[in-house]
Amino acid sequence: MLTGSHEHTLDEKNRLTLPSKFRDSFEGGVVLARGIDRCVAAYPRDEWERSLGKRIGELEGLSRDDRRLQRFFFASAAEAELDKQGRVMVPAALLEHGGLGREVTVAGVYDHLEIWDRAAWRAEMQEAEGSAEDVAERLAGKRD
Repeated sequence: MLTGSHEHTLDEKNRLTLPSKFRDSFEGGVVLARGIDRCVAAYPRDEWERSLGKRIGELEGLSRDDRRLQRFFFASAAEAELDKQGRVMVPAALLEHGGLGREVTVAGVYDHLEIWDRAAWRAEMQEAEGSAEDVAERLAGKRD
């Protein structure tokens, strides 16, 4: 399980050094993709193939919404390997999608990582802290 958040910087070649506690999860490779929120998602390759990639890939090709969602995730996704220093290069299209500058936050979100512009991450966390109680109450109501 991928948990915790870490502040990092992208180098001049747009490479991100993954926090050491996460590297073992990405030994089989990494898939970088657009996050639904303005971030970049990083999945261990096997997790991508087993979960999100499979679910999105199996959407109905005759549905306009399904095709759009497939394009959103697959068109800019990039497969990569970590180098010996545990770095991965973030492609320009994904940098743009996430609005990533040099200073980023890498957050573990159960089965994947999210890479956020540091200022955007702080704003997201501030908003989440203000609404977490309400969301929890709504979700608890769905279980009844």
